[in-house]
Order: sequence, then structure tokens, then C-alpha cells
Amino acid sequence: MVRALVLAVLVTAAACASGAPKPTPTPRATASASASPAATADDASIYASIGPNDMAPQLKNITPRVYVPNSESNTVSVIDPSTYQVVDTFDVGKLPQHIAPSWDFKHLYVDNDLGNSLTELDPATGQKVRTIPVEDPYNLYFTPDGTKAIVVAERFRRLDFYDPNTWQKIGSYTVLHSGPNHLDFTRDGRYFLISCEFSGYVVKVDAQTMKGVEALYVGGSPQDVRISPDGKVFYVANQDLNGVSVVDINTMKQVKFIPTGAGTHGFVVSRDGQSLYVTNRKAGTISVIDFATREISATWIIGGSPDMGGVTADGRELWLSGRYNGDVYVIDTFTGRVKHRILVGKSPHGVCVFPQPGRYSLGHTGNYR
Repeated sequence: MVRALVLAVLVTAAACASGAPKPTPTPRATASASASPAATADDASIYASIGPNDMAPQLKNITPRVYVPNSESNTVSVIDPSTYQVVDTFDVGKLPQHIAPSWDFKHLYVDNDLGNSLTELDPATGQKVRTIPVEDPYNLYFTPDGTKAIVVAERFRRLDFYDPNTWQKIGSYTVLHSGPNHLDFTRDGRYFLISCEFSGYVVKVDAQTMKGVEALYVGGSPQDVRISPDGKVFYVANQDLNGVSVVDINTMKQVKFIPTGAGTHGFVVSRDGQSLYVTNRKAGTISVIDFATREISATWIIGGSPDMGGVTADGRELWLSGRYNGDVYVIDTFTGRVKHRILVGKSPHGVCVFPQPGRYSLGHTGNYR
């Protein structure tokens, strides 16, 4: 089975490279139309509210911008997505890693990892507002009910829970495995699954008690995490194993492994909620996984070092950082071809495309529901 899947990926990649037609997912008018009117909350797609027509009213007058944290330059580049030009660059704290929209979309937060701070941005102006002291913010998430901010302090193997309104710490959990970095939540928001990059583990954490529940060894170097639309499994990018682990969080077992490409790293959900864009950072490719079949539907050869990012509100473009190339890639989601490469600072990482549709943000670079 694995051999056949790998062969299929190679055939698809060859077709992409030769310019032959590619099976690409087509962004639909709205994701919410995919759920039948009689569907219950448990039947509906978790991503039913991220379609192009689902933009929150308070965001409709926000000027679209793309924010790029340049980790080794200690700056943020701001790009106008209508002209594909860098329109601003400003200093932030040391080693900015990701830029996370707040749960209520009112703020953007630059995670200054070694700077031990969050730089708050105003999305209405695109400018800095204030600096919030927090320890080692490699990544930043918000619980689905909006009551907690979770700072992933990777160096210290710790998850720090804050009140997102006052930024007072309300709890802390020391993870038993090294390198905690990316996570996503169950449908009901009670639990989340976090990857541990340096130990090969994923850990199930209770968001209410702020304590770990169970761990699973998947091997390699687990990276980004995203839940399936039906809420049944989690996808975990594995950089060292060059593929994606599919994990059942209820049984804490790996139910499938999907080979993708060298350096599997980041995830972005398509605008219609039916596909998962997977960045293969060392291979310079994007694998498109069909959520319904848990199989690869296309492989896009783009070159460079694709890392983290997001899709535009209409779903027509996928924006990704080129981690080792100092640029940002703009990819046509209909054809899988690179439309633009935009030079930014050194080591661009967690690109934030804002605004985007959804009821609320779970943080990271824009994980919406």
C-alpha cells in the first residue's frame, strides 16, 4: 500500500513538472453549503464556517495584508496582497516565529521567542500597539471558547495558560517530552493534541484542567497539527519521517501514515475545508491531501523551502514563507503554480494572511473555525 502510494505521488509530481493538467481542488463558493440543512453539529464539518461568505462583519472593512515574521532579522514585513509589494517593515523582539490572530480578531500577536514578548499589532492599521512580556513564546493559541491563551514555551517544555484580556498567567503545565510546538483542538474544545518536535511524541492535553492526559510515540520530528473536518482524527506533519501521521485522539493510536515529501512541516486547510495543503520544506513541494479519502490528490513542485502560511479569503491563493530562501511564495490553488516570489527578511517563518473568514481564531498563523 505504501509503495503504491509513493508511486502515485511520483507520477503526479512528474505530471506537475511537465506542465500536464493536475488534479487540483477547486475553491467553492462557500464551505458552509457543504453541510446539509438537517445536519447536526456533530455531522457538520468543523470547517463549515470558513468559506468566503463567512467573513465576520467587523472584518469586512479591514484592509487585507500579509504579515511575515523574519526570524533572523527580528523584523516583520508587511505585504499588500493586491500589488504583491512589501509596503512596510518594522522591528520587533528577538526571533519572531509566528504571527497569531487573537480569538476575537481584534489583535495580531508576533511571537518573539527569544525576546520573551508578544508584539501586539492593530490589524486596522497594520502597526505596532504595545509589547506584552511573556516567557519563550514559540507559538500562541487560543481555546475555542476564547477564555484562555496558550503560550507554547518550547525551550522550557512548558505550556503557559493566560487570561487573553489581562495577560495574567492562570496556569502552567510542564510537558514530559521535549520540543512542544504545534497543536489543535478537538471538536468540543475539551482536549488538544500537541506535537513534541525533539522527542517524537504527541501529547493529549485537557484544556480545562491544563494537564496532560496521554502521550503517543510517532517517531521522527512531529511538527504542525490539524484536525479532520469530521473531528475523528488529527493530522501530524512529521519532518524527519517525510510524511503525515494520522492519529485517533480517543484511542491515542496512529491509524495511518501518508508519505508526502522530504521535510514535511506545515499545514493549511483549503478554503472549502475539503483539502489539507502540506508543505514539504526540504523537497520544495506541496502535497494536497483529500480529507475524505486521506490520500494525496496532487503534488505541486514549487522549489525553495515552503514552511508556514495561509490562504486568501477567496481561497484562490496560498501564501507560504520560504524559510531558507528569504522569500514568500504566492501559489495559485487552481493550478498549483507559483505566481509570485516576494523577497523579505532572513528566515521568514509563520506568515499570517489577514483577514480570513471564520467565527473565531485558534491562533497559530490563522487556524479558524
